[in-house]
Amino acid sequence: KKPGRIAQIRESYRITKQGDPNIAFILLGVFLVSTAIVFALALWIFNALWSAIPLGIMTGILVTLIVFGRRAQTSAFNQLEGKPGAAAAALSMLRRNWKIDPAIAVTKQQDVVTRVVGPPGIILIGEGNINRLRPMLANERRKHQRVASDVPVHEVVVGNHEGEVPIRKLQSHVTKLGRNIKGAEMTDVLSRLQAIDAQRGVIPVPKGPVPASMKGMRGNMRGR
Repeated sequence: KKPGRIAQIRESYRITKQGDPNIAFILLGVFLVSTAIVFALALWIFNALWSAIPLGIMTGILVTLIVFGRRAQTSAFNQLEGKPGAAAAALSMLRRNWKIDPAIAVTKQQDVVTRVVGPPGIILIGEGNINRLRPMLANERRKHQRVASDVPVHEVVVGNHEGEVPIRKLQSHVTKLGRNIKGAEMTDVLSRLQAIDAQRGVIPVPKGPVPASMKGMRGNMRGR
């Protein structure tokens, strides 16, 4: 059964607190300060408690939820940092028209290549040691270009070194790669990629822990 909105927020808070122990005091402070400011302004403008009180409280709740969402996202990305398969978890918040296939290639050292298919085309995302990732990404590029030569193939390496994309910026980076294929074309691309996937066999997916708040956060950010 899909958890309700309150249950999602509660779970997001629990996970966020693990990486951000002061979250309760921060949210309380944000609520009190924002409520007090809006209450004072409303009282000065309208000169009526009956309008100033609810306006202040509603604004305080709204601002607190916005701050909580941002802190929860930052905490989740911090917990994902350096874990195998983090790219797939970070990109799980992408909206529709994106297809994410985690760990299409994995080494014994848990270097991982994740494939994303979306408006920019095919995106191969590498995580791990750059020296091992280069041949992995080149090999995957050749495989994908054989069956989808008309589709752009992008390569992205996750990390904090020069030329790499930090995990917290990965979603933004991917969505800015352009719009090269449309929804109808994406169905055709995915069907062609099945030929590659059928030859892979079973690949052991890395067992690195992934913050459960990513799924709850995705629902919260979409208002569901």
